[in-house]
Amino acid sequence: MNRPASLPAPGPLVLAALIFIAALSRVLPHPPNFSPIEAVALFGGAYFASRRWALLVPLAAMFASDLALGLANGGIYWDYFASAGYLLVYACIALSTLLGFGLRGKVNGTRVLGYSLAGSVLFFVVTNFGAWLGSPMYPQTPAGLAAAYVAGIPFFQWTVLGTLAYAALLFGGFALLRQRLPALHARTV
Repeated sequence: MNRPASLPAPGPLVLAALIFIAALSRVLPHPPNFSPIEAVALFGGAYFASRRWALLVPLAAMFASDLALGLANGGIYWDYFASAGYLLVYACIALSTLLGFGLRGKVNGTRVLGYSLAGSVLFFVVTNFGAWLGSPMYPQTPAGLAAAYVAGIPFFQWTVLGTLAYAALLFGGFALLRQRLPALHARTV
């Protein structure tokens, strides 16, 4: 049976819904840096056929969750939007989506684990470099850069755990959905 031309394909809608749900989970209480940021980017990169949608959907989902966090947390969170750190997080999302392109057609547990760890390291390196570069707290010296990375280590464990947990939920959940809904096997958007 053919789907009427006016109805969108289910694949892109399911992918977008999973990404938005994961992103909006950031409003729930969680340890610092335990977040879906890297996982949604890798997931989008791995499954959206269109590179444009693979980049846009995770960025839009994270922006929606940032707005929700801003509304929930008020002043200090709104200051985040004016910071360089905000742009670096979004750069990491875009870079991790590009990284996720390497998973296309080759998704398995080992590869998702490896890419999740690589995305977590990327996030750690880029955002802590930005903390060093943009904060008067760290001197603009090699020792200041080292201090910024050392200060980020306690958060790194949560970044890794969050990325792994959300990657397992997204990639594993989508694999289960694909078993039950054959229409999700087609390349999406």
